[in-house]
Amino acid sequence: MITLIGIGLLGGLITGISPCILPVLPVIVAGGAVGEDRARPYWIIAGLVVSFSAFTLAGGALLSALHLPQDLLRDLGIAVLLLLALGLVIPTIGELLERPFLRLGGSRQASRGGGVVLGASLGLVFVPCAGPVLAAISVVAASHKVGISTVVLTLAYAVGAAIPLLIFAVLAQRSVTSFRSLKEHTPLIRRIAGVVLGLTALAIAFDLTTPLQTATPGYASSLENSIGGSGAGAAALRSVTGEAPPKFTGGSGSSSLADLGAAPGFRQISSWLNTPGDRPITLSSLRGRVVLVDFWTYSCINCLRTLPHVEAWAQRYKRDGFVVVGVHSPEFAFEHVRSNVASAASRLGVHYPIALDNSFGTWDAYGNQYWPAEYLIDAQGHVRHTNFGEGDYGGSEAAIRSLLRADGATKLPPPTTLPDTTPTTQTTPESYLGSSRLNNQVGTPIVPDQMTRYSAPATIPADSLAFVGDFNVASEKARAGRGAKIVLAFTAQQVNLVLGGTGQVTVALNGRTLQTIPVSGPPKLVTLLQAPSSLSGTITLSLTPGLDAYDFTFG
Repeated sequence: MITLIGIGLLGGLITGISPCILPVLPVIVAGGAVGEDRARPYWIIAGLVVSFSAFTLAGGALLSALHLPQDLLRDLGIAVLLLLALGLVIPTIGELLERPFLRLGGSRQASRGGGVVLGASLGLVFVPCAGPVLAAISVVAASHKVGISTVVLTLAYAVGAAIPLLIFAVLAQRSVTSFRSLKEHTPLIRRIAGVVLGLTALAIAFDLTTPLQTATPGYASSLENSIGGSGAGAAALRSVTGEAPPKFTGGSGSSSLADLGAAPGFRQISSWLNTPGDRPITLSSLRGRVVLVDFWTYSCINCLRTLPHVEAWAQRYKRDGFVVVGVHSPEFAFEHVRSNVASAASRLGVHYPIALDNSFGTWDAYGNQYWPAEYLIDAQGHVRHTNFGEGDYGGSEAAIRSLLRADGATKLPPPTTLPDTTPTTQTTPESYLGSSRLNNQVGTPIVPDQMTRYSAPATIPADSLAFVGDFNVASEKARAGRGAKIVLAFTAQQVNLVLGGTGQVTVALNGRTLQTIPVSGPPKLVTLLQAPSSLSGTITLSLTPGLDAYDFTFG
């Protein structure tokens, strides 16, 4: 724990002196310059630390649970900043805003209570650079496995990042209160601070601070990587993001159907689809039937190739006492949204019950580590067969038929005859485009969470990719800017990419344009290339500004 605190503080301090703080620095200086209460800067920073920590760890989960847009909290923070700015510029509005803060200390909005609100709203729009420490926090928050070590690490990181900001706030206040000539112009200073606050909020809202950030050298990147990129630091961060060991092993591909132990129930499921009234079901209520628990997520190409087989089994054997339950454990933030999963299930023809495992409670109960993963459970509630990844559909169906016969079925229908589309040749591995899992990118080094101009080397190595033009590479995705292209050297028969936003992507293979694909709506898997057989080549994608690219998969 002490190591995590040290890593968090150092990582935060480096962030606090990096170009990432430039968008919020004017707000800190303007907020600190207003008011004579010497505790006000500390209240501003306290509000920022608590707000940033809380909503980084739980904001996404909260919004998903309420079916609200993922950027709602940021928009709320900007709105509050604009309202506070208006209160500083127009005294009448300021007096109305100051009344709720009377009991929090002081008699003015520019006092402790106002400082807390200012800092809290600033915490909603503060986007620090994603080094190893913030990447670890983001991974845990995305999978909703937040524990005491994650909270401690996040708070330490937020405090470290806030220390330089606190220094600026204190200096701004001391400068105003120490000089009589400035104190005599307090109303004017309030108005100037309000204008600065409002203009900064608008600049953040319309992403006008990006050119300033990108024009400033990324002098802190190497320092950030040295904190948690290797050695003891990396080991400590892995202890935060580490996954449980597999709980059920030895059943995959086995013809003996050994008893692997009692199956856990469905835990921490946020909601259900494809059940009567979308009401929850329990594993105990399915006792006496053979059950297949299938872990999947709707943007995973491996899952998509498996789904037709699983759906076919569900329909073929339901009269014989067979039930499929799909456990949807999301890989990306947008996959937490219930309406997105429902739309995808309808589009993909998934009719069996689906449990939305947004908190990964059932995933952890099974010790699962894969998409897709199948756990076949007998009528007594014990796991008898597992299969991880694609393929071996014949073996899985044989296991289903064996357990159904053991449960008394005598006249089973013939086996399904769907073709196995599992790739049989070596293909390019799945390639993520977000900074938290990007590991095969070449060319200009990644600058996380900033719109940056990228270039590619003359030659792209096999199974590697390069960004060209302007991209903002966030934790899970890369957002296209001006002249955005992705160049990928691949080996596969099929190339797919998860895309979101509104626009279009133009696909070129070895310099020859193949097609232009329109993109709209929530992120979904788009097939870029489907060849008659496996091939090796270079694919170049031209993306219109605003498109979000998440993850390449291959078949």
